Amino acid sequence: MAKPVTPQEMFDLWQKMVNPGAYPLQSLMFPVLDPKEIDKKIAELETVEHWLKANIGMLQLTMKSLEYQRALLKGGEKAAAAMGAEGGAEGEAANPAMWAWNMMAQAGQGAADAARSAMPPPAAKRRGRRKAK
Repeated sequence: MAKPVTPQEMFDLWQKMVNPGAYPLQSLMFPVLDPKEIDKKIAELETVEHWLKANIGMLQLTMKSLEYQRALLKGGEKAAAAMGAEGGAEGEAANPAMWAWNMMAQAGQGAADAARSAMPPPAAKRRGRRKAK
C-alpha cells in the first residue's frame, strides 16, 4: 500500500512552493557552492534555451506561412476580378476551368491582330484591260 501523506510533508511541500529560498540549493538569489548543482542548473537552462529557440523557429515559420497564404489570397482576388471582367453575361458565373482556354484565345487573337497589322495592305486590283503584245 502507498504510504499516506502526513501533514508535515504537505506543509514542507507548500513551504517549498511559497518560499523556495528557505531550502538549501533551491534559491536563485543565493549562490550554490556545489559544482555539480551548478552544472545541473546550467544544463537545465541550456535545455530551456534550446526549447525557446525551437519555439521561435516554429513561430517564424508559422508567420511566413501565413504571409504566403495572405499573398496567395490577394493574388486570387486579383485573378477573380480579372476573370469577372472577362466573363460573359451579367450574373453568369465565370467557369474556372476555362481560364486556360480564354488565355490562349486572347493570346491567339493578339498574335493574329499583330500579324494583320504587319502585313502590307493588298494592292488595288487594276480594272483596266491587259495590253496584248
